Amino acid sequence: MNVGIQNTQFKFPNQTGHYKGKVRDVYFFDDKLIMVASDRLSAFDVVLPNAIPFKGQVLNQIAAHFLKATQDIVPNWILAIPDPNVSIGKKCEPFPVEMVIRGYLAGHAWRTYKAGKRTLCGVPLPDGLKENDRLPEPIITPTTKAAVGHDEDISKQDIIAQQLISLAQYEQLESYTRALFQRGTELAEKQGLILVDTKYEFGLFKDEITLIDEIHTPDSSRYFYLDTYPRHQAKKMAQRQLSKEFVREWLIKQGFQGLEGQKIPLISSEFVQTISERYIELYEKITGVKFIRSAQNEMLNRVEQNVLNWIEES
Repeated sequence: MNVGIQNTQFKFPNQTGHYKGKVRDVYFFDDKLIMVASDRLSAFDVVLPNAIPFKGQVLNQIAAHFLKATQDIVPNWILAIPDPNVSIGKKCEPFPVEMVIRGYLAGHAWRTYKAGKRTLCGVPLPDGLKENDRLPEPIITPTTKAAVGHDEDISKQDIIAQQLISLAQYEQLESYTRALFQRGTELAEKQGLILVDTKYEFGLFKDEITLIDEIHTPDSSRYFYLDTYPRHQAKKMAQRQLSKEFVREWLIKQGFQGLEGQKIPLISSEFVQTISERYIELYEKITGVKFIRSAQNEMLNRVEQNVLNWIEES
């Protein structure tokens, strides 16, 4: 069975630093960075022990697809994709919040609502909604961006009060977030999907607000199937979805939600394969392009050589 990329420890010419995120390994240079999408899987802000074959390639290539499709809305960080698992781009100063936008009452929003709360990140929610209902209009529910541990919900008012972002910058981020979500919604609909919710991250590059990281991937977004959505809602059935929510649901059933003292459950090789196939399914469904599985032998050597070739040519 393929094992995927679990960790990287490259030493590139003129490299100034290295950061290991939950899923990506980032290599810093003066004004650029190299982002390697590993096959690690994160849920409830905890990195699970199993690598998921092809997951990194899926995330990297979906992000590249949508960054290209939205570059007329907001400048983004991408400069090159020299390898299926690698993106090279501008080194930006990230804002310390993530812009989460929700069109439907699902996932964390539903769990909060089900618990009886009617406000999320300072945004009021109407009574009488059920799980996965479409919201009257998309809502923005930001989170803090934690280097380790859990991201936390935060309101616009608290972001400004804590001076995490200026009011003018935040309002620009809101505008970009709504425009990106509208474009993502339109592109998803063309592929027979509903973009349920997603998150965007932004930073500054030479004082210009720039879209960074990934967008519209199964790690950052949730999708429902458009054709079965009305029937499933009417019958109060679980929605067919393409996201990693099914992984979270499986973990919850095993008694794990990333809370202190909880032990990560063992994940069988069969379930690892299921997760891998679900990621590939989303790639093909959302892009409309057949997924080409990259060679899985000597993956680290392949990644390193492709990056070195790009550095030499640039």
